[in-house]
Amino acid sequence: MKELTPRRVVEELDKYIIGQAEAKRAVAIAIRNRWRRLQLPDTMREEIGPKNILMIGPTGVGKTEIARRLAMLVNAPFLKIEATKFTEVGYMGRDVDSMVRDLVEISIGMVKKEQTEVVRESAERLTEERILDELLPRPSSELSGHVVDEGAESSRRRSREKLREQLRAGDFEDRLIELQVEQKQMPVGMLATTIGGAEQLGPEIQDLMDRLMPTRQKNRKVTVREARRIIFDDECEKLIDREKTIELAVRRAEESGIIFLDEMDKLCSQGSGHGPDVSRQGVQRDLLPIIEGATISTRYGPVRTDHVLFIAAGAFHLSKPSDLMPELQGRLPIRVELDDLTKEDFVRILSEPRNALTKQQVALLATEGLAVEFTADGIDEMASIAADVNKRTENIGARRLQTIMEKVVEKMSFDAPEMSGRDVTIDGGYVRDRLGEIARDVDLSKFIL
Repeated sequence: MKELTPRRVVEELDKYIIGQAEAKRAVAIAIRNRWRRLQLPDTMREEIGPKNILMIGPTGVGKTEIARRLAMLVNAPFLKIEATKFTEVGYMGRDVDSMVRDLVEISIGMVKKEQTEVVRESAERLTEERILDELLPRPSSELSGHVVDEGAESSRRRSREKLREQLRAGDFEDRLIELQVEQKQMPVGMLATTIGGAEQLGPEIQDLMDRLMPTRQKNRKVTVREARRIIFDDECEKLIDREKTIELAVRRAEESGIIFLDEMDKLCSQGSGHGPDVSRQGVQRDLLPIIEGATISTRYGPVRTDHVLFIAAGAFHLSKPSDLMPELQGRLPIRVELDDLTKEDFVRILSEPRNALTKQQVALLATEGLAVEFTADGIDEMASIAADVNKRTENIGARRLQTIMEKVVEKMSFDAPEMSGRDVTIDGGYVRDRLGEIARDVDLSKFIL
């Protein structure tokens, strides 16, 4: 984190996201402030909260991608959720506390993955031994405690080592072996379904149910390939310290978690003061304490949200940020407006980022032995059509490019297996042949592009 300066963060985001310099600078500063806070004495550290951000801009301009890439860059737990999924009391919708519980689950998954890499070598060794035990079971006389003949034991060891070599060479991948696997019974499944699903239950009740659910051993015939995965997961569970994993995950969620709240503009009151407006105001009131900093009960213990970074976003076409509750506005002090994307932006989006759509299609079709090249005028034509359709129909930003690209390569993608070994150039003429009529017909564009 020390080397991850704001300038460096922006440079990394530039590799995947075109434009939106103001938004990138805002999130880069917010992330750097987290590192700065951790350098302070404990007494002052607790007093400094995150500078939550409100992104304002139409769909498809990069709001979600900026937040997602930022979380990947700093290896932080990241949750994206639509604010409209929440209801005031959680009835026929989601309880706002559930987003914190989801963030903790994501954090636990991240820590488990890291811990798995730590124990991988030991787990793989134990996995191999268990598979060899299934391929060459011990004699019943040995299992019953009888004295084993030394010559027979030596012969068995040689056979086992020979099997080990064959196993490592992949000779037994499709061989069926019998495994004992644990399965949890679900006696309360109907109850959970009746009351709206497990997420509507309190965390303490969920944890109690997990503990009370009986487990039973079941024999399954699986291939060695599948058995390796099952046994490896089982050995990792035994080797990983569950309590330590939970402790690390909760701390990571609290100190570096990022929650991206989309569609915040849909929570703004439309002015009637009753009906749906009341519910919208209720969701805002429920969100407020969590964004301010609250302690949420989870199945892994209490989780504080005081230092979780909240990035809210919305188009705000029919409303303004000032239509949000004043208290909620105050908890989103950093405001950034994202720009509409132009044709020039689309040209850059199609060609510059590491994950550009053109690069993705070239890589995909190369698996069929097809060499595809996108020329500059071909990219320019796709960008022109995307900008024009956005202007004449609904503006969905860069998402329009995905539809344009799929229509351009649709026929080639279908015929690719029969075109192996050929070179294909996608230029302006090729794009016009595929999209010309559709792009010119406004009614057709609405349905197809």
